Amino acid sequence: MSSLEVIALIVSGVFVGFINTLAGGGTIISLSLFMFMGLPADVANGTNRIAVILQNMTSVTTFRQQKLLDTRKALWLSIPTVIGSIIGAQLSVQIDEATFRRAIAVVMLMMVFFILTKPAKWLKGQEALQLKKVSPLQMLIFFAIGIYGGFVQVGVGYFLLAGIVLGAGYDLVKANAIKVFIVLLYTIFALVVFIVNDKVNWQFGLIHAIGNIMGAYIASRYAVNWGANFIRWFIIVIIFITSADLFGIIDIRGMFS
Repeated sequence: MSSLEVIALIVSGVFVGFINTLAGGGTIISLSLFMFMGLPADVANGTNRIAVILQNMTSVTTFRQQKLLDTRKALWLSIPTVIGSIIGAQLSVQIDEATFRRAIAVVMLMMVFFILTKPAKWLKGQEALQLKKVSPLQMLIFFAIGIYGGFVQVGVGYFLLAGIVLGAGYDLVKANAIKVFIVLLYTIFALVVFIVNDKVNWQFGLIHAIGNIMGAYIASRYAVNWGANFIRWFIIVIIFITSADLFGIIDIRGMFS
């Protein structure tokens, strides 16, 4: 591996760690870079999980230090997500990716509507919902999110944020803390599936993770200072960029070719 490739992996990792911690969608950069550097798509998908785990370990630690993480609620929401992620990882090579990508883009754009029309729910949260126990419907929703996250990871943060904010009543800052905790747990199990099936390149994954850790630290450290309003608009911008790529309007992967 050349020094230029090492730099590319680390620098891109900083951006990915930052974006994924505040919202989601940064994984598409990781997958694009890995494939440009010669990894098959399925190996790129598995390799990416190394950085995801390490960046979320960093984020969870920082959020806990700032007392923003509701660990009990995060654990309950993690259970169905972990189960779903194992199934999703096992199905990752059997699903029509082109159709799935477009479906994801539609859902992401629908989320913009909720963010813009009901900002109070995103900015202030709803304490009454936070005090309620996790319902069977929430368990089912997070199970489905886990299947998707285990399958491809790209954009899973949007779905988790929607479930945590609209379903559990947290504002975006606290929801991000729960989100990274859930992603950390389920990705560990998904990575095991990829390792067993020999779909992981450890060299690429660990070097890329260096940048991811740096980006995650920056985002989680300053997210509370920027506040929920900043994160709300940051998410909207990332959703439009990612959706444009999924619809083929722009080509993020082409930037690396």
